[in-house]
Amino acid sequence: MKKGLLGLVVLLIFSLNNLKSQTISPEIRIFLITCGPGTETYSMYGHSAIRVLIPENNTDIVYNWGVFDFEAPHFVWKFARGRLNYMLAATTFDNFREEYLHDERWMDIQEINLDSEEKIRLLQLINENIKPENAKYLYDFFYDNCSTRIRDLIEKVTGNALIYPPDDPRKVISYRNMARKYHRHYAWLNLGIDLLLGTPSEKKADMRGRMFLPVEMQEELSDAVVRRSGKMIPLLSNPTRILDFNSPQNNTTFFTSPLFVLSVLTIVIFLFYGVVRNRTVVKAADILLFSFFSLLALLMIFANFFTDHSQLKWNLNIIWLSPFIVFCLMAVVMNKKWYFCFRAVFFLCMTALLIQVFFSQGFNTAFMPLILILAHRSSAYSGIAGNPLSVESF
Repeated sequence: MKKGLLGLVVLLIFSLNNLKSQTISPEIRIFLITCGPGTETYSMYGHSAIRVLIPENNTDIVYNWGVFDFEAPHFVWKFARGRLNYMLAATTFDNFREEYLHDERWMDIQEINLDSEEKIRLLQLINENIKPENAKYLYDFFYDNCSTRIRDLIEKVTGNALIYPPDDPRKVISYRNMARKYHRHYAWLNLGIDLLLGTPSEKKADMRGRMFLPVEMQEELSDAVVRRSGKMIPLLSNPTRILDFNSPQNNTTFFTSPLFVLSVLTIVIFLFYGVVRNRTVVKAADILLFSFFSLLALLMIFANFFTDHSQLKWNLNIIWLSPFIVFCLMAVVMNKKWYFCFRAVFFLCMTALLIQVFFSQGFNTAFMPLILILAHRSSAYSGIAGNPLSVESF
């Protein structure tokens, strides 16, 4: 959720012996850092980190599980396949704060109320995590990221002493809708994410599950308590806003929204095919359209079968963006009457429209104009008798 420079990966890493000796000090303090959303796609969900402060020797370190290397070999391909390694790195608090000041993102810190043994255990775990052979991990947006790693560490060191409040049923929504809260103001990005996310994103996120988002984790852990000598004390205390900026907003107007733009485009395309009767011009337009939908169909094949991103599997959009579209493109280019492929695409488009009515979670309303365009053009080549859209009527 946060990019980092590769040079920070090895910065100020403590050795195990030094770490053990430093944790003896009762002055050591450990904080949860929560950072607000940024404007980049990878930063719009916020960020979490752990701060370790040792006043007696002026040590102030931030441990960050959200670092990745843009210059890693085959970065884009690894990211697309779901095989990109993130890593734990350390930097000074001043350097960490300066980056968020530059990006104008808010930052909160809250002290984690751990006893001496828990602090020692936590720092030992961090030290073990940051060893070169352990620092990298396979990133998973919902289940293994910069926030869930911190949640898991806190649970390990507190054990049964950590008590979560009863889950609020009103907060139990799908992972898709949890993520959507952070990009709902970016309508076109939201459309693309809805296109890619599969049915696993419809799983309901309980309290622990919601902590994959940094701000949600901050809220949930703020309500948690730890048992100390028969007393319940807050897990997090002394909330302090270090940097105060408003979260970015990018409200799309109705006239620039995907639904309006694609609806207008659909009307224009329908009028074009209703007016133009030149077979060569129509064929050229169809090659262009089927090429576009073929690319989306290939994207669906890749997302469903050739990536390790579990969230992209079982994507219902493959119903209307089926592999048959690629064969339709080939048929138009080669002047083949492959009626079966066009009919399959047409009926699958109709099926997708029905599913959208009864199972709207997996669809975005703005897909409907695209489905109608695809249904229109596949019908034209379907060879169905009496079809007024048929290209054979030219």
